[in-house]
Amino acid sequence: MHCGAYTILAINPGSTSTKLAVYRDDELVFSESVSHSEEDLSGYAHIVDQLDMRRAVVERALAEHGVDIHSLSAVACRGGRLKPLASGTYLVNERMLHDAERGVQGEHASNLACLIGYGIARQAGIEAYIVDPVSVDELDDVARICGVREIQRNSLSHALNMKAVARRAARDIGKSYDEARIIVAHIGGGGSLSAHAGGRMIEINNCDKEGPFSAERAGAIPSLDLVDLCFSGRYTRDEVVRMLVGGGGLMSHLGTKDGREVERRIDAGDRQAELVYSAMIYGFSKAIGSMAAVLCGKVDVVAVTGGMARSRRLTDGIAARTSFIAPMRVYPGEDELEALALGVLRVLRNEELPAIYE
Repeated sequence: MHCGAYTILAINPGSTSTKLAVYRDDELVFSESVSHSEEDLSGYAHIVDQLDMRRAVVERALAEHGVDIHSLSAVACRGGRLKPLASGTYLVNERMLHDAERGVQGEHASNLACLIGYGIARQAGIEAYIVDPVSVDELDDVARICGVREIQRNSLSHALNMKAVARRAARDIGKSYDEARIIVAHIGGGGSLSAHAGGRMIEINNCDKEGPFSAERAGAIPSLDLVDLCFSGRYTRDEVVRMLVGGGGLMSHLGTKDGREVERRIDAGDRQAELVYSAMIYGFSKAIGSMAAVLCGKVDVVAVTGGMARSRRLTDGIAARTSFIAPMRVYPGEDELEALALGVLRVLRNEELPAIYE
């Protein structure tokens, strides 16, 4: 029987940073975010080629903070674009490593986490896990169908943060996650929304393809106008993709994806900035309303999270339009490292069985 505290390393690679933290049970020991410039990354043809560099970043941070890998109980890794999965904490195995390296649902920095974590865990003689990966798919079958037979909706989202926030919101209203009916809006560079019922995330929007526009994602746009743009001869495929992902939303209209900068412009009297920001608030409010319909109007709480949830202008604007649905709770930021550690801690404490990636 384990009597002491568990020491967990959490790893979360992003497109331009590598974030890591060490927890002793649920208490943070240290956290660090190491930025990677475009120049640093330009020499790597594919994201998977960054593996050795990213692992070295993690190992160097551990050494600088005096953490011996042999003192670790487990490694908690961000789950990437793997095959569609139910939510949960999964043991990293060879099949998962193969799919992460291959990028079965596309290249993404989060695919690196299990590869980094497994290498460290094997050296330390412990297990590595992923928690609620990007590819969590608990959609009802009816939610997969769209208006073109050749295209099926898929489930890629900010699942780790949204599931953690849903659990927290359920606890805060005095219910278990399994019995609560929750809408979560994750608002950051992208904007994912989800509906939760019966302990499942039964509907989401993939922020790269649909839903409201956000800081740098275009969200859903008029389809025939997009077809005309694509066939205009003015843009390559890659240029159109950049318009939608990375160059959409606030970035497209205002030339910045920094919500704080947009609010400074509004306060200085910029009417265009005010209109575009209001349109984003309108879009998220409308999307929350659609999630309420998924839950048949029976909603216990609306939870707003993500980096932009720090803005009172944004959260108050959404609350003004959606308060008739359910009370709102705001959970600013993305506590993904903590969510990773807590997911693995539940397994180590035998509160939850680890799932097997097959």
